[in-house]
Amino acid sequence: MLKGKQSWVFENRPVIAATGVSGGPFEANGKLADDFDILHDDLWMGQDSYEKAHRILLEEASQTAIQKVNLQTSDIQFMIAGDLINQITPTSLGARTLSIPYMGIFGACSTSMEGLALSSFIINYNGANHILTGASSHNAAVEKQFRYPTEYGGQKPPTAQWTITGAGVGILKANQGETGVPVTTSATIGKVVDLGLTDPFNMGGAMAPAAADTISAHFEDLQIDPSYYDLIVTGDLGKIGQETTYDLLSKKGITLDREKFQDCGLLIYKEGQPVQSGGSGAGCSATVLYGYLLNEMKKGTYKKILVVATGALLSPLTFQQNESIPCIAHAVSIEMN
Repeated sequence: MLKGKQSWVFENRPVIAATGVSGGPFEANGKLADDFDILHDDLWMGQDSYEKAHRILLEEASQTAIQKVNLQTSDIQFMIAGDLINQITPTSLGARTLSIPYMGIFGACSTSMEGLALSSFIINYNGANHILTGASSHNAAVEKQFRYPTEYGGQKPPTAQWTITGAGVGILKANQGETGVPVTTSATIGKVVDLGLTDPFNMGGAMAPAAADTISAHFEDLQIDPSYYDLIVTGDLGKIGQETTYDLLSKKGITLDREKFQDCGLLIYKEGQPVQSGGSGAGCSATVLYGYLLNEMKKGTYKKILVVATGALLSPLTFQQNESIPCIAHAVSIEMN
C-alpha cells in the first residue's frame, strides 16, 4: 500500500526466512567476523581475476541462504540483486550459475535496500513464494574501477572509505503467522539528490543529503518519529557522512539519538584497521544487515530497525564528463514479528 508520497507499507509483513553472508580476509579481521557464514583468507578466492572472485562471494552467500531453509534453487521464484562493477557483471554471472529467474538492479551502495524493498513489495502482493535478494562488492575489483588499482599504492585522504569484500543475501517468503522472525514492514524509495560534490574520495559527504532526505520522507510519510525505532542505521556514510546527515536532519527539526543512529561502515571494522572514514561498498549494508543486525534482532537487542542504504551513482563515464555525483538512499523498516 502506498503511504504518503514515496513509501510503501507491507501489510502482509514478508518474512526474512534465511540469510547468507560471505566475506574476505580484511573482514575476517574485522569487528563482525563472527556474523559471517563464510570468510576467505585471500582476495583471489581461487580465481584468476578479482571480478570472478566477486562472483564467488555472491554464489556462496546465496547457496548458504538457500540451504538454511532446506530449499533448492528451483524453489526460488526470483533473484533481485546487484553490485558496483560495470553492467553488474559479477551478479549476472552468479545468476547464471544459480539459474534463478533474475532481475539485476543497480543503486550503487543503496542496492541492498532497493532489492529488499522490491522483493517485499512482490511478496506482499503474492507475486512469489520465495525471493532471493542481496548485494555484493569486492575491494580490489571496485577500487580498480572507481579510483585506482590497489597495486598502484595511491595515497588516500582521510575522507576516503574502504570498499568491503563481501556479499549479503536474504530469502523472503510470505508470512504464515510465524512469531519470533524478522519481517519487513515498510520501505521508503529515495530521490536522486546532488549538491554538486565531485570528489570520489568523499562519498560520505556526497551521500549525506540523500540519506537525510529519505529519512525525513520516511517519518513524514508514515507519520512517526525517530523514537519508533530501536536503531536507525545508514549503509556506508562513514564518519564524515554520518555527522553531516545528523546535522542536516537537525536543521529539518529531526533530532536522532546518537546511540541509536549508527552506520554499517562504522560497525564492520575494528579500531586500528586502516579504513580512513569507514567501510563502503554495495556489500557493506548487505553483510551487516543480513549478518550482524538480524542476529542481534533474533537475540532481542533490537525489535524495530530502519536500514537506510546510501548510494553514490557515479561512474567512470560521469567522472570523465566532469559531472558531479548524484546520490540516493532507500530505507526499509524491519521488525520482529
